[in-house]
Amino acid sequence: MPPSDKPRRPPNLRQRSTLAGEAAAAAAEVETALDHPADPTSAAFFDVDNTVMQGASIFHLARGLHRRKFFTTRDILGAAWKQAYFRVVGVEDPDHIAETRNSALSFIAGHTVAELEELGEEIFDEGMAHRIWPGTRALAQLHLDQGQRVWLVTAAPIEIAQIIARRLGLTGAMGTVSEHVDGVYTGRLVGDMLHGPAKAEAIKALAARESLDLRRCSAYSDSANDLPMLSLVGDPVAINPDARLRAHAREQGWRVRDYRTGRKAARAGLLVGGVAGAVTGTVAAGVALRSRRR
Repeated sequence: MPPSDKPRRPPNLRQRSTLAGEAAAAAAEVETALDHPADPTSAAFFDVDNTVMQGASIFHLARGLHRRKFFTTRDILGAAWKQAYFRVVGVEDPDHIAETRNSALSFIAGHTVAELEELGEEIFDEGMAHRIWPGTRALAQLHLDQGQRVWLVTAAPIEIAQIIARRLGLTGAMGTVSEHVDGVYTGRLVGDMLHGPAKAEAIKALAARESLDLRRCSAYSDSANDLPMLSLVGDPVAINPDARLRAHAREQGWRVRDYRTGRKAARAGLLVGGVAGAVTGTVAAGVALRSRRR
């Protein structure tokens, strides 16, 4: 069989993470006012869910889209079912794995980018703005005041991540990139969710493009899933950390900031534990929507 006729192997996890990171970095917005920052080689990177915002942004987004008939309860429960089925059965067939991964945002297939962006602005105002942690917002502003650029790095869709960044006056955002053709979503992802190792790949790609010195950069997150991102920079900070990240931060001598009350910490911990990343956020949103109908 000629080499050109050989079937292509599906990308492995590392390759998907690299693709997702590079796509997110390529889509990262940079505000004109910060094209020439006072401190051009230093920057700060913030996770969103339970770091900048209380709870999971994808959950608030899904709930807002459902209320606007962007998709049906059946759509999101179908995506949740695919996710649960392949997790339980443990099928390793590459086609099944790809279907599971893509089902995370498959319900937006056929909708336009402009539509999601327009609704995202409304949903931010009604369901996200009041959930921003003031303490984390102040930390981001401190970096801006020092002439450093600030990016969000999240598993949420890039369109929503950019809305949050713009509303907070940040430099830009990197998020999960969904494939679209002529402005219409196909329902497939570019690479993978921007989660875990993919966030680190996005930061490395952005740092190379913007000539950042990662040793002079800061990163903030609540989750041990973001250790690849936190470990890249010279100043990692745990914000509202889960138990594993708190222990790791103390062991490494990292700064820890917790802006939750005891009650909020417990509630946020349950939510984030149940909706880790946008994939599980889809499942949680589906369960929540189904529960409300009982």
